[in-house]
Amino acid sequence: MSGQVAYWGSIPPGDGDGKDSGSGTVIALGTVLGAIVLFLGVLLLVQATIGAARAAAAADLAALAGADTIRGLRSGDPCGVAAEVAARNAAELSACVPDPGARTVVVWVEASAASLLPWRATAQARAGPPGPLGSREGVQ
Repeated sequence: MSGQVAYWGSIPPGDGDGKDSGSGTVIALGTVLGAIVLFLGVLLLVQATIGAARAAAAADLAALAGADTIRGLRSGDPCGVAAEVAARNAAELSACVPDPGARTVVVWVEASAASLLPWRATAQARAGPPGPLGSREGVQ
């Protein structure tokens, strides 16, 4: 074996037809692009979760404020007070159903989820004294 080099493959390096030249770059770019798309998907999911939590908090606070108004702890209209509290929490009251007999308020709010999402987060909340034990009053 004088001057001969043994190769593991059938074609010695540099003697190929060049069809695989640059394939590593394409694979690396595809991997990076896939990671970016995955990151953006996770980012949108996190934004939606944050928007839903903000809308739920605004709905809870608005319903509690409306229920306090029905109970006489605050002055004013229950739905007006609920709308004011929702606005202070960066949400908009979309519906309000006060029930003075049961001393409850059910509210629906919409909140801007995030700047990246085209839709608004919505939430519903009910506040007031609990119904009789074992009843499903007010549960939807």
